[in-house]
Amino acid sequence: MSGMKTLALISVLALPTLAEAKPPLREVKEIDNELYYIAIANEISEYCPSISGRRLKAIGVMWDLRSKANKLGYSDKEIRAYVDSDAEKDRMRAKGEAYLAQHGVTYENPNSFCTLGQKEIERNSAIGVYLRAN
Repeated sequence: MSGMKTLALISVLALPTLAEAKPPLREVKEIDNELYYIAIANEISEYCPSISGRRLKAIGVMWDLRSKANKLGYSDKEIRAYVDSDAEKDRMRAKGEAYLAQHGVTYENPNSFCTLGQKEIERNSAIGVYLRAN
């Protein structure tokens, strides 16, 4: 019986630790999605000569995202590991390329980046706010 009580006590003490466990940053949508929008906007601005990225806005938002992640309990080391992760970069690239393809964008046709970029700007979308027509 004493062993059962000890096991029960350990289980109860472990509950707060389990509840406090943070999900991977890729699962924190308010952070991951915003980085995704910035990445798409960057790709559009890289391939379309008539559209530029609003880099200062993107940098400001990234600082805000870092602050938000810190407030959620993520250390700067955890944030850096997420941002620098090759697996995360590959995941983000695949997600972005799927979005571009879904909207008729191809790397063989740089003008297709311009078409999508212009639509995003006109809609003032989550991606469009990071773009500016030259």
